[in-house]
Amino acid sequence: MRRLADISSVCFVGIGGIGMSALARYFMSRGGAVSGYDRTSTALTGELEAMGARVSYTDDPSTVPSDPDLVVYTPAIPSDGAILSHYRSAGPQPVKRSEVLEAISRDSFNICVAGTHGKTTVSTMVAHMLRHSGYGCNAFLGGISTNYGTNFWGHERNVCVIEADEYDRSFLKLSPDIAVVTAMDPDHLDVYGTGEAMEEAFIAFSRAVKPGGV
Repeated sequence: MRRLADISSVCFVGIGGIGMSALARYFMSRGGAVSGYDRTSTALTGELEAMGARVSYTDDPSTVPSDPDLVVYTPAIPSDGAILSHYRSAGPQPVKRSEVLEAISRDSFNICVAGTHGKTTVSTMVAHMLRHSGYGCNAFLGGISTNYGTNFWGHERNVCVIEADEYDRSFLKLSPDIAVVTAMDPDHLDVYGTGEAMEEAFIAFSRAVKPGGV
């Protein structure tokens, strides 16, 4: 993946997802040209279009840019989809959302909130406290905040509040300064196979805390 500073155009394959749309808002906040594909039009994709994103609802490579600087995809999109297959064969090579979050948060102070229940609520509460107090943070949320009507906001302070998604072990890409685990129940067994394997992933997440972190 290119350095973030060198990325000016991004295509999201599955742009309507809650986590994907937060990244789309992030790149648009930095002046990037954002495009994407999703199967259906929703209120969320409509908001992105109103902000300037180009969104296609047809799985046809001709409806998306041929040479964006970065292509981001979600595992929710079928691996044999036409657009995803096109980028895999013609480039640039698609990367997962977790890899982009990894790059964004590599050099920041990160508060990462994980858990099978409650992570959206807790991450939004933490981000709200930092924003409302005037301290400031960058927020990547797994839901639309009622207070602010968005799942992302940016700030010049180099602090990120990130909802850490355990699906597909994505949260293991993060480097928390503060790691929060709200709950652990057997979930996503299509990925983990057993509840014990899922617990091991949460333990690995807790071990990823930076030296001196909490």
